[in-house]
Amino acid sequence: MHGCKLRKMPRRKRTIDSKTIFLVFWQYTKRHAWLFGIAVTGGIVNQAALVYAPTFIRDIFNLLTTSAPTPETVILLMTPLWLYAAVSLVGWIGSRLEMWMGFKLIALVSADLTKLAFNNMMRHSYQFFANSFSGALTRRVGRFSGAYEHIYYSVVTTLFQTLLYVIGVIGVLAFYNWTLGLIVGVWAAIFVAVQWWLSKWQQPLRIARAEKDTELTAALADSISNQNTIALFSANSYEEGLVNSASDRLKAAVVKAWTFDAVIYGIQGLLSITLNVGMIWIGIRYWQQGILSIGDLVLIQTYLFGIFNNLWTIGKQFRVINNALADASEMIEVMQTPFGVKDKKGAKHLAVDQGEVWFDDVSFNFHKGTPILHQFNLTIAGGERVALVGPSGAGKSTVTKLLLRLYDVQKGEIKIDKQDIAKVTQDSLRDAIAFVPQEPILFHRTLMENIRYGYRDATDEMVIEAAKKAHCHEFISRLPLGYETFVGERGIKLSGGERQRVAIARAILKDAPILVLDEATSSLDSESEALIQDALNVLMEGKTVIVIAHRLSTIMKMDRIVVMEQGAVVAQGTHLQLIKEQGLYQKLWSIQAGGFLGGAEDDEIAVSEAAAAADGDLAEDEK
Repeated sequence: MHGCKLRKMPRRKRTIDSKTIFLVFWQYTKRHAWLFGIAVTGGIVNQAALVYAPTFIRDIFNLLTTSAPTPETVILLMTPLWLYAAVSLVGWIGSRLEMWMGFKLIALVSADLTKLAFNNMMRHSYQFFANSFSGALTRRVGRFSGAYEHIYYSVVTTLFQTLLYVIGVIGVLAFYNWTLGLIVGVWAAIFVAVQWWLSKWQQPLRIARAEKDTELTAALADSISNQNTIALFSANSYEEGLVNSASDRLKAAVVKAWTFDAVIYGIQGLLSITLNVGMIWIGIRYWQQGILSIGDLVLIQTYLFGIFNNLWTIGKQFRVINNALADASEMIEVMQTPFGVKDKKGAKHLAVDQGEVWFDDVSFNFHKGTPILHQFNLTIAGGERVALVGPSGAGKSTVTKLLLRLYDVQKGEIKIDKQDIAKVTQDSLRDAIAFVPQEPILFHRTLMENIRYGYRDATDEMVIEAAKKAHCHEFISRLPLGYETFVGERGIKLSGGERQRVAIARAILKDAPILVLDEATSSLDSESEALIQDALNVLMEGKTVIVIAHRLSTIMKMDRIVVMEQGAVVAQGTHLQLIKEQGLYQKLWSIQAGGFLGGAEDDEIAVSEAAAAADGDLAEDEK
């Protein structure tokens, strides 16, 4: 498709080695050492039985070939038969123990690893998530615990027990004939070495396949989460092109990996045929010389079938392990990525008394180049209501993000009640601030749960009271399930105004000493806005309030309006004072109040009317 290019996940240099992954997995396996011990012991018992039991089959065939079919012979045959049955039963018990304990161990460790991955990921900074696809991150968490399951089965259940079996077979064969034991031992060593070498050679193909799979997952998640936008822009064909490109890249990577698999299986087959034919030929020659009996030949063939059955899958297990390591390495990479924002050692709990906020010579930029804020200074008294206004890109939202410590400043300090927010815990800082964004995102949970998120120990009555103050109760009461209504992913089942009111109810319930509003009434109709303004006036009482204003009409009654441009404060004062200064604020007000009417004369009339309105509001406030 013309103009259609695949979006790729940013590639980073991989520095995760297998040892690191195994150490993490072993650390969590040790927490359940008794389960692991029983599972391993059961595996040892099972393999010992598998090696020892065929020796009784050897005795049975030797009796059959050297004795007449008489009742006495049948009685003699019963002894090795019952011994074979007893040893096999012991092996069966061992295998059941290995399986049951292994299942439980995998479930417990996988749960621990999922918690570890989630807890680590959620402590990364706002910037980390802004630079990542949520679908890809979700996939990494799932793959991490899945990788443990694959590695456990491959290493403990398959490779370890295969090693025990092969060593046992070599030992038994060497006991009867050291030449046969030596041949099988050398062949097994060559077989394993070749498989290991081939699997290591194949590892880059596995990693490439995992990366392409992640790219496809990210593309799918990005498109599905933006389905509404795709429909509005008639971009189904375009998005199909993006996903198809990602799918084709994954297909090519899979074909390369599977083609190599076919080569490996071919080599395995040749090695197996060589050993089988060679051992049968040697066995026949030894039988001819009287060195081996028919029972010995049966034992050798039984062992060969067992070895082939075990070692045939060893190459597959190497590939499964490398696959799992590739999957786990993506999550380990996240876990080894330093947190963009983290609590300092010995960070204290933020104690808010007055709620004074102080930006002292703060400088910040997202990338090298022009800073967003440069030596930014602003003091907000406790209980003061301040509005931040200015053109797009002035740095208004950045100020609130830095206050919430979604990013750390490069220079300067931000203090609350003379406490540097960089030296307090992030949780205590954010507990002290209620934030209502311009476009709130809700959980796909009930309305009761979404509002209660502001204060998770709140009773149902407290939630309903907050909803009434935010004027959510009216529309919630009309829903068939009321407060138990699920709002859909990201709150899609609600209108923009309803989502906004739920977010305000959440902030009311939180009742934090500092309140940050990012034009919290922008999505409301005029009637709802008037009701919400009343609720916000109650909410603001006694709190330090910072409002990011896009519609200037909503902040005329603020204690102070701070005008920003290019990351600096260029003016501040009341609405009336700033109107009379004829500066940037007056220009912004002119545009919003009447700048679209036509000419300069209309602008002057609009500004005069706005100033008169402001004088009236000010006089009313003074009364």
